Amino acid sequence: MNHPPPPSQAPQGSQRHREEAAGDGHAVPPGSAAAARDHVRELLLLAGVSLDGVPAADALLVTSELVTNAIRHGHGVTAFRADIEDGVLRLSIADANPRPPTARTGTVDHPGGYGWPLVQRLADRVDCSTRADGKTITTVLRLS
Repeated sequence: MNHPPPPSQAPQGSQRHREEAAGDGHAVPPGSAAAARDHVRELLLLAGVSLDGVPAADALLVTSELVTNAIRHGHGVTAFRADIEDGVLRLSIADANPRPPTARTGTVDHPGGYGWPLVQRLADRVDCSTRADGKTITTVLRLS
């Protein structure tokens, strides 16, 4: 595994940093929220974003929630893309369930329901595009 340079040596500015994983032979999508967070953490470091700040914490939380939801409710992650340009993180996570996410209230018997509203609150923009064989959720988060 490649380890990113320390933040003090990472390139900054408007450089573009991208990591993709898709079912098209290029790479295998992350199989867990932890693996997806590792991808995004590396991109943040390469872009010179401190992992100690709120923007990085928000980016990692949104990543975790979207991938977890794709695994739990979307029959798995079918494609993953993370891109940082001009201080903006764009995440796209695709799954195999065409139903768009919905907010729900957790109960004692079925806890949860906080992830989707949390993603909508933390991201500057959230888009969901559906297809017959699944959906893609794309978020945009400012990192400064």
